Amino acid sequence: MSFGVGLLGLIVAVGGYLVYAYNSLVSKKNLVAEGWSGIDVQLKRRADLIPNLVETVKGYAAHEDKLFRDIAELRAKSIAGGSVNDQSAVGQAMSAALGRLFAIAEAYPELKADANFRDLQEKLAGIEDEIQMSRRYYNGAVRNLNTMIESFPSNFIANYFKFDKAEFFEIGDAAQRETPKVDFKTR
Repeated sequence: MSFGVGLLGLIVAVGGYLVYAYNSLVSKKNLVAEGWSGIDVQLKRRADLIPNLVETVKGYAAHEDKLFRDIAELRAKSIAGGSVNDQSAVGQAMSAALGRLFAIAEAYPELKADANFRDLQEKLAGIEDEIQMSRRYYNGAVRNLNTMIESFPSNFIANYFKFDKAEFFEIGDAAQRETPKVDFKTR
C-alpha cells in the first residue's frame, strides 16, 4: 500500500512540475511578445515623427534630397515590420540617417533656432530613450525565456511542445549603442 501511495505521489509531483514548466514557458513567451509590442509602439512613434522633422529641415536644406529619400525609405521599412534582426538593422540605419540629418542642421543656425525643430528634436530624444527602455525589457524577457528553454529539465518540455528561442534586439555597431546626442542650444 505505501509503495502505491509513494508512486502516486511521485506521479502527481512529476505531473505538477510538467504543468508548472509548461505554464512558465507560455508565460515567458507572452512576456517576449509583450516586450516586442512595446518596441514596435516606440518604433511607430519615431516613424510618425520623422516626416515632420524632415519637412522642417527641408525648408532650410532642400538640396539634401538623397538623405531625405533615404530616411523615407528607412521609415517605410520600419513601418513594414519584419523580424527582430530586420528591425534592428533598420533601426541602426535610421539612427545613422538621423545623425546625418542633425549634422546638416548644425550648418543652419536659423534651423537650430526654429522652435518647431527644437520641439521635434526633444520629442525624438524622448522616443529614443523609450526605445532603449523597451529594448531592455524585451531583451530581459528573451533572456528569461531562452534560459528556461535551455535549462534542465524544462528543456524537455520546451522541445516537446516546440518552444523556440527568441532573438535579442541588438545593436551591432558599438558606436550606435549610444543614444543620439541632441544639442538644444542655439547660437
